[in-house]
Amino acid sequence: MSGEGGTAVRHEGLVHVPGPLRSVASAALAIACGALVVLAVVEAWQVVARYVLDAPAAWTEPVALLLLKVALMLAAAVGVRQETHFRFALGAAAAGSWRSAIEAFGRLVTVATGIVFAGWAASLMLATWELKTPGVPLPVGLNFAPFVAGGALMALFAFERLRRTPRA
Repeated sequence: MSGEGGTAVRHEGLVHVPGPLRSVASAALAIACGALVVLAVVEAWQVVARYVLDAPAAWTEPVALLLLKVALMLAAAVGVRQETHFRFALGAAAAGSWRSAIEAFGRLVTVATGIVFAGWAASLMLATWELKTPGVPLPVGLNFAPFVAGGALMALFAFERLRRTPRA
């Protein structure tokens, strides 16, 4: 599934990127997809409970928001690995002989962004862990966990791609 020299190949709308973190990316994407499916079920229950049973469930909104954060952050991290998200493609394509340097710079920026994202989210997660979410018995800090995981994965995936940047 990889092209010449182990480069990424597009196949049926997906980008197959070879490398040691491929299974991590696949797991992150599977979790993101699962979160979207569960999110749809929670939202459907929210509508049924409110409009059919006339007994709105207080837990559905915070759970739906948490699932949405999980899906978005993990899918965004996989997008970083596939370089379909957070990319300097236009600048790199126009750079000619500077292309490798521009791509490496973009990947470094993404590594730094992921580290900052994960660090700040971890700080917020720890600071709010003791608080309880209204409507559901979950810590408020849990809402920041997807940003910690997503930021860390973005940094890890961008670093993996940085190591594979061809040298001019």
